[in-house]
Amino acid sequence: MFRPIKFFQTAMHKDVVAWLVPLVVLLDCCLSGCAIPNARPQSPTRDRAFIEYWPPAPGNKNLRLAVKDLIDMKGVVTTGGSEFLAKHSLPAKRDAKCLAIARQRGVQFVGKTNLSELAVAVSGMNAYYGTPRNSVGKEWWRLIPGGSSSGSAVAVANDEADVALGTDTAGSIRIPAACCGIVGLKTTFGLVPIDGVYPIAPTRLDSVGPMAKDIARTVQGMDLLEAGFAARYQQAVAEGRSARDIRVGRLYIAGTNPSIDQAVDNALAVAGFTVVKLGPDFSDKWIQAQRDAATVAAVGAWLYDLKFQNQSEVSIRTKAVVALGGIEYNTTYRPALRRVTTWKAEMRKAFRKVDFIALPTLKALPPHVPLFGGTVAFEARMLGLQNTQAVNLAGDPALAMPIPIAHEKLPASLQLIGPRRSEAALLNAGRLVEEAVQRR
Repeated sequence: MFRPIKFFQTAMHKDVVAWLVPLVVLLDCCLSGCAIPNARPQSPTRDRAFIEYWPPAPGNKNLRLAVKDLIDMKGVVTTGGSEFLAKHSLPAKRDAKCLAIARQRGVQFVGKTNLSELAVAVSGMNAYYGTPRNSVGKEWWRLIPGGSSSGSAVAVANDEADVALGTDTAGSIRIPAACCGIVGLKTTFGLVPIDGVYPIAPTRLDSVGPMAKDIARTVQGMDLLEAGFAARYQQAVAEGRSARDIRVGRLYIAGTNPSIDQAVDNALAVAGFTVVKLGPDFSDKWIQAQRDAATVAAVGAWLYDLKFQNQSEVSIRTKAVVALGGIEYNTTYRPALRRVTTWKAEMRKAFRKVDFIALPTLKALPPHVPLFGGTVAFEARMLGLQNTQAVNLAGDPALAMPIPIAHEKLPASLQLIGPRRSEAALLNAGRLVEEAVQRR
């Protein structure tokens, strides 16, 4: 029997995707009607990082915080990067709960950041608000910013914010962090409240986390999300645990660019960790968890965004991505859910042997922005590059941080994964890596 999603997953690794996904888009056009894109609103910043921008007053020394426009702020419309929501939604009546500490601290909110429409695209591109401009490389043909928290990453990279908040369902903090050469922290599932955050998979995957240029600023961002975090981080630092006493499980994934793998190995070595290679059995289970997490995320997007399928102010690309989640709901979704408990147990078992797990955030350097706009095929290609989804399925925290790569001007990105609620220890390990690579 023909199974469309199994075929699509196979196609992501083959040239078949070049004709399969455009067919999906064509069918979507026929069913819902193609619309000519409406005029793009003028961006408040040249780099298109923001949907709403509130520049701080000269001389203001307060920490500058940018907020992904998937997170409610009282009195501001939450657009989700969508023309439809921007035009038809009312301003939020209250802040999302995750902003409570930031409000109490009196930080300087500098704006709501751009993102992939409805947070469903890995590339970070947005046809209506414009794609945030990745400054890494600074070539005329720019690299993608990564998604969905693309504007948050660009705002931090371009020094328009000290800290930005993003959301992460399958990698949406870590992927843009990797693409833009900054630090991003996906928090333990359930640690940071998501009330008032536009949902994708809120009961299984969704999380809120900080993004910043370095570990120190990321700690400040985390302290705005969890009361007392800075003190716990300082305690982890003060314990003075040496790198060689930290056991890191090194996970190798087939299809990774050898120079990316080497960059990760070099960073772990120069930091001085005790590295333990994880075997093929764990790797196979990781790959299955990647597929299962992608399925759960896709179905979540379909369940929440199906209502937009006949709206002309939602892009065809977004509607096609959402429609694929409907196919997965009837094919791979229930088997994926049945494997979640087993996968969480596997991760707990791994963390009885090692303190952290390390692998690249992306299997290769980020690609350039397509000259003629993004397609579902391009998003499928990006989906195949990311090593992030399995962490969301386990509910564990994960850190993405830039590391040097030999003979390249661009950084690679190291992903460190820890057990539940290990954010302080995880950022301390990241600090050891950051200091080691900076000394080289």
